[in-house]
Amino acid sequence: MEKFALLARVEAKPGKEAEVAAFLKSALPLAAAEPDTVRWYGLQINENTFGIFDTFETEDGRKAHLQGQIAAALMANAAELLAKDPVIEFVDLLAVK
Repeated sequence: MEKFALLARVEAKPGKEAEVAAFLKSALPLAAAEPDTVRWYGLQINENTFGIFDTFETEDGRKAHLQGQIAAALMANAAELLAKDPVIEFVDLLAVK
């Protein structure tokens, strides 16, 4: 059962919203290749705010994801795409269906 999660919020620079959305969509195969990432969601909260929510069964899985290809790619493109640094929150899941 998933007990751990991450919620990352990112704000696109003006005019970069489509590129951030495309980046999130392109990250899905990378997430699918991570054996410890149970679920991965790329989402759009409003016009310029996007997010990633992912779940893990173990703390080690969550740590591995933070050191993986998606995080590296996001940080490599952050200066070009994002208005400010991503906000990453560590989440403990209380109930999962």
